[in-house]
Amino acid sequence: MTRIGIILGSTRPGRNGEAVARWVLEVAKQRSDAEYELIDLLDYELPHLDEAYPPAMGQYTKPHTLRWAETIASYDGFIIVTPEYNHSTSGALKNAIDFLYAEWNNKAVGFVSYGSVGGARAVEHLRLIAGELQMADVRSQVALSLFTDFENFSVFKPNQFHEDALTTTLDQVVAWSSALAPLRQR
Repeated sequence: MTRIGIILGSTRPGRNGEAVARWVLEVAKQRSDAEYELIDLLDYELPHLDEAYPPAMGQYTKPHTLRWAETIASYDGFIIVTPEYNHSTSGALKNAIDFLYAEWNNKAVGFVSYGSVGGARAVEHLRLIAGELQMADVRSQVALSLFTDFENFSVFKPNQFHEDALTTTLDQVVAWSSALAPLRQR
């Protein structure tokens, strides 16, 4: 069965992303088209990129990198939950992505973002990164506003229409993950 990882892309104390990622997982778990699991970057304790060789060489030496690579390699696609910090994604998420290369290749990715303008600029950057990693980014995305989807900027209360956007995003990620399966088996 297709496996989709929901990556929680913030490690900040008090992060809004945890509630968002749990909502994504809750909605996804109601489906039967794939297995969905939460991948919390806090669980991996990745330091600032500390491998001697570029990730494209696949010569990982650090235990944390090997563990991270094994995790990412085990999935067929991803939903990345990202905050927008300073018109981009979080440094922790960018760092985690940069640790690996082949493990991302030929996999689909969709985005759920949040911020003052729905995290749109963070997703713009992540789409460029996904292209370099040979990932298929899907068109649909969920953009959550800190002004309308969070009470007091911290209590997550999404508008109902976001669930429809999430459903479409999940549909696309699962479809593309399945379509790319032959490329991953080479």
